[in-house]
Amino acid sequence: MALQVTFFGVRGSTPCHGDACSKYGGNTSCVEVHVPGHDPLFLDIGTGARDLGAGQANDGTFRGTCLLSHLHWDHTQGLPFFTPLHSPGAHLDVYAPVQDDGRPVGDVIRDVIRPPLFPVGVDQLPGTLNFRDTADSEFLVGEVQVTARMVPHSGPTLGFRLEWNGLSIAYLSDVQQPSDGGLMVDEAARAIAADVDLLIHDSQFTAAEFAQRSTWGHCTFDYALAVAEQCRVKTLALFHHDPARTDVALDAMLEHAHTVGQRGGFEAFIAAEGMTVTVG
Repeated sequence: MALQVTFFGVRGSTPCHGDACSKYGGNTSCVEVHVPGHDPLFLDIGTGARDLGAGQANDGTFRGTCLLSHLHWDHTQGLPFFTPLHSPGAHLDVYAPVQDDGRPVGDVIRDVIRPPLFPVGVDQLPGTLNFRDTADSEFLVGEVQVTARMVPHSGPTLGFRLEWNGLSIAYLSDVQQPSDGGLMVDEAARAIAADVDLLIHDSQFTAAEFAQRSTWGHCTFDYALAVAEQCRVKTLALFHHDPARTDVALDAMLEHAHTVGQRGGFEAFIAAEGMTVTVG
């Protein structure tokens, strides 16, 4: 049996729209991992979560899990628009990184999703949210073995490794490249990505952009390619595209990624909204 991975949001920082980004899409991070016979499981709950929710049970029977990499807006903004939670009886477990100031994750979310910043508070959603503060750990979500590790970004951020039936997926949506532009892979990120079947990795900046934004918590697409080669992954999904990155620019990056991947012994593609890939 195989895993199905569907990309509902692939952008970083802020959603975008228009003809220039219609091919790859403009919603922010949200990726579903469909496990046969398993409750819904997805990574991040950015604006792509609205479309994900539209395909789920909306009658109060929903049970699911979100592995949330961190609390930046582009990764959480879809939460109140995730329609299964609009029905009493629905339940969503959210694993998210412990905060440096000690506040529970649920309290941080409640401080943001409430008036006057939002029309209602998160606890007024009819469904139930269960926030689980998570640090470096291993745990089971149903039959899926999850490894969580704190990885370098701006603020507490988790990378996730999912293993099921001999298959593996790594999710490193936001990763700080060494600020000098080097290609050294952080040990926690390496533990998440080593030998996986599919690595979903931050590729927000070009080298020229990174030179001006080297402390913003992200990396270049060349760094993502280097991580894939160093960690011996089978397939790399370039992800978390800059909102200013056009389809034309992403197409050019794809051609480069294919060349590097062939040399490095892995396949590479650029994640696009609505794309489903099979692992296994």
